[in-house]
Amino acid sequence: MLGEKKLREIAGRVFSLAGDAQAEALFVDFDLSLTRFARNAIHQNVSERHATLTVRLLDGKRAGVASTSDLSAEGVRRAVEAAAATTRVVPENPALPGLPGPAPAPMAKAYVARTARQGPEERARQAAVIIHKAEERGLEAAGAVSVRATEYAVANSRGLFARHRATVADVMAVVRSDTSSGYADRVDMDMGRIDVEAVADEAVQGAERGRNPASIEPGVYEVVLAPYAVSDILDFLGWTGFSAQAVQEGRSFLTGRLGQKIMGDNVTIWDDGLDPTGIPMTFDFEGVPKQRVDFIVDGVAKGACYDSYTAAKEGRASTGHAIPPLDAYGPFPTNLFMKPGDAALDDLVRPVKRGLLVTRFWYTRTVHPLTVEVTGMTRDGTFLLENGEVTRPVRNLRFTQSYVDALNHVNSIGRETRLVRTAWSVNRVPPLRIGAWLFNGATEY
Repeated sequence: MLGEKKLREIAGRVFSLAGDAQAEALFVDFDLSLTRFARNAIHQNVSERHATLTVRLLDGKRAGVASTSDLSAEGVRRAVEAAAATTRVVPENPALPGLPGPAPAPMAKAYVARTARQGPEERARQAAVIIHKAEERGLEAAGAVSVRATEYAVANSRGLFARHRATVADVMAVVRSDTSSGYADRVDMDMGRIDVEAVADEAVQGAERGRNPASIEPGVYEVVLAPYAVSDILDFLGWTGFSAQAVQEGRSFLTGRLGQKIMGDNVTIWDDGLDPTGIPMTFDFEGVPKQRVDFIVDGVAKGACYDSYTAAKEGRASTGHAIPPLDAYGPFPTNLFMKPGDAALDDLVRPVKRGLLVTRFWYTRTVHPLTVEVTGMTRDGTFLLENGEVTRPVRNLRFTQSYVDALNHVNSIGRETRLVRTAWSVNRVPPLRIGAWLFNGATEY
């Protein structure tokens, strides 16, 4: 890690080169180590160290941004000059606020030394657990064991300085037979809390239960969704609708509906970067302390997440959800939670007369953002439910379904939650039983 002394030194160089412009220095410094396996053998072991500096300059109502991985004095100078050059050619933005001032960020433990120290031998032993369990059953395993230690820091010329360290460990496995596949994934700040045996067992059992799937007619089915599938729902709600920028631009399902009931009474969704049962991050990429934001409470639309720019448009404060300035998506929730219920998994399955148990979704894409209508496929274990029991595996199905509408038909919610890491966020979610889900196509596998 660069450490506070080095970070302040580089930030000070940015400020001195920026002249009269307001200046911001964003640092992301990480060590990533990954052991990947396929066909029951480790085939890749890599380690990467990467540090970047993103400079943002505000000159009046003009902003310029430049990024570099060269943290030498010359590299910093070039980045500042590139950002300054942009401020001279972009049009003014009357809505552009100044940089945020300093505010104390709450403390949250997110760095575990034993995760950061994990070496290739230990990762190989963990991969071997999954490989050997698959081999014992005549199956093939693929997946990855990864650890990442990251240092985030934001400093600006108004006196703000914030620094945060975090670790993330991830163990993922896909186990295949000649006609089926099973999936399992665990993520945690602390590798010592990940039960690799449980990952292996879940993936192996999924592959064995899914052998020789039968074809089934597309249609509307009651479904029980495992947490992996539920996490996809939260991802798309966050991606398309929980951002204040999406609300302000009229492309969110929340636009014009705040204070209205838009989902079932049993649905509550929020973002909380300080919750220790997730992967905490105490401030956003502007250095603003994160706040809990309730998006849906008992089915009622309550609010959106803000960065400084979208907050200034409404004369309010940022909720601490800015993303890096080179991204144009606006504020974004990265620590999503869904309130659990009181049902065991058997309780979710037992009331279903005829329906489907879905492990996870794959290749999901937005069809219509205002309804969060999404198309995609089931994957790694889809099973027919009849009279409260899992009766047989079925071939994967394609669906086109409004995620908002689906959350208006949640019949029951599981009491146990799982942390699921995605490309966009880390979500803690329970399994769900949903009364109606539209499957509009079948596959050959």
